[in-house]
Amino acid sequence: MNSSRRNFLINSAVAVSAAALMPENLFAAAKIQRVGLQLYSVRDAMKIDPAGTLKKLADMGYIYVEHANYINRKFYGYTPAEFKKLLNDLGLVMPSGHTVMTAQHWDTATNDFTDAWKYTVEDAAFMGQKYVISPWLDEKVRTDKDALKRAMEQFNKSGELCKKSGMKFGYHNHDFEFTTMVDGIRLFDYILQNTDPTLVAQQLDIGNMYGRENSAISLIKKYPGRFELLHVKDEIKSAGKTEGTGYESTILGKGVLPVKDVLKEAKKTGGTVHLIIEQESYQGIDPLDCVKIDLQTMKKWGY
Repeated sequence: MNSSRRNFLINSAVAVSAAALMPENLFAAAKIQRVGLQLYSVRDAMKIDPAGTLKKLADMGYIYVEHANYINRKFYGYTPAEFKKLLNDLGLVMPSGHTVMTAQHWDTATNDFTDAWKYTVEDAAFMGQKYVISPWLDEKVRTDKDALKRAMEQFNKSGELCKKSGMKFGYHNHDFEFTTMVDGIRLFDYILQNTDPTLVAQQLDIGNMYGRENSAISLIKKYPGRFELLHVKDEIKSAGKTEGTGYESTILGKGVLPVKDVLKEAKKTGGTVHLIIEQESYQGIDPLDCVKIDLQTMKKWGY
């Protein structure tokens, strides 16, 4: 993951096992699925001209967007009030956003969140968000059992804080969750087994996981109802990409992922209500052209 983006308790294993026994149609298709765009897909354009870029997205037919830039209580350089007006004027809605939560956001002296994280939640609520999503887990925390336990407790406490404003906290995966082991348990499973699903939503990125855990479908079946949000991606093998999985994202339908089948399973058993398109690599095509095709593809698929 690009370094700039980085600067972006207890649900027991028994409860998880019980969830796995629930009928599949419990989470099924009655829920309306909404298609949006993670604005990191057009990050360079958003950096240069946020207002103009958002207008182009609205003109393409996008209604829902997910932010990836909240710094010093501003979204892409706009105050919450300014950014909310900008979105409203364009007919855009922002139900979710990415802001990295770290251990530094918890004050052990007061046994409470710092003002910085409280402001994050407050501003998200003002924007009308339903989810406050952290898309990263510090490397030092991943393999430190005690630190990881505290992190999961903090996740749940953040969920409690968000709940007061009618929102949920959420976590977004990359690839390391599928290769890191904690006491013989895969980190991804540890996270799901130690977070309260009523407080902490999971945003499954089907592209990030590919190359580590290649079956998003089996994962959705393993944890029914846990994936309220999905990052919709397709992937291709990249000869020039030596880090991570060796894959990079591409236009939907052009890669190796069974995206349509994953979407069907997410609707059937995943409890998924927000489908967020994200494309981070473009193979020489303008990112705005890519996300336009991505949206057209989703519409062709019936979303």
